[in-house]
Amino acid sequence: MLLLAVDTATPAVTAALHDGHSVVAESSSVDARRHGELLLPAIDRVLAEAGVKIDSVTAVVTGVGPGPYTGLRVGLVTAATFGSALGVPVYGLCTLDGLAYASSLDGPFVVATDARRKEVYWARYDSPRQRVGEPAVDRPADIAGQVAGLPAVGAGARLYPETFLDARDPEHVSAGALACLAVEKLAAGEEFLPPQPLYLRRPDAQVPKNYKVVTPK
Repeated sequence: MLLLAVDTATPAVTAALHDGHSVVAESSSVDARRHGELLLPAIDRVLAEAGVKIDSVTAVVTGVGPGPYTGLRVGLVTAATFGSALGVPVYGLCTLDGLAYASSLDGPFVVATDARRKEVYWARYDSPRQRVGEPAVDRPADIAGQVAGLPAVGAGARLYPETFLDARDPEHVSAGALACLAVEKLAAGEEFLPPQPLYLRRPDAQVPKNYKVVTPK
C-alpha cells in the first residue's frame, strides 16, 4: 500500500504518504489564500522525499471539510484527478476527525476550526476516534454552554479563547494524521465519507431574489 493524503479545508495545505505501516513523507504549510499554488508542489515534495513516483500510489484520501468553498475544492478536485488518472480509490474523511485523531486526548473534548464570519466549524469527541454527532457551524458564544470545561483543539479554539478556555495543539490539520486514520479505518473495514465537500452552509454567491430570466422573442 502507498496512500496519498491531502487536505485543504483549512488554511493548512498539507500532503503526506503512508506505506501501510507509517507516514514516510509529509509536507505542510499554512496560507489561506494559496491552496491552489501550494498543494501540487507539496505532493511533489512528499513523492521526492519518499523516493517514489506518483504511479506507485494505490489509494488517495482527502479531507472533505467542513471548510470554505474555494480552498476546500482544491484538495477534493486534486484527489479526484489523481484517483481517476491512476485508477485508484479515493476516500473522504472529515477534516475535524483528522484534528481529533492527532490530538491524542483522552475523554471528552472539542475540535473547532475557523469558519470565518465570526463562526467556527466544530464537533465534540469522546475519544480521538469517536465523534459525537455531526459537525456544525455556529457562533462561539452560542455554543459556550456545550463546550464549557472541555479541552479544544484547532485554530477556531485559539481564535475565541473566551469560549474555548482550554485551547490545545494541534492548531492545524495534518495529512499525516489523516493518512494514519485512513489506514486504521481500512484495516478495520470501516466506511468512509464520499470524497465530496462538506460545506454546512450556503455559499456567499447566490442568485439574486427577483431574478428575471430574459428570453429572446
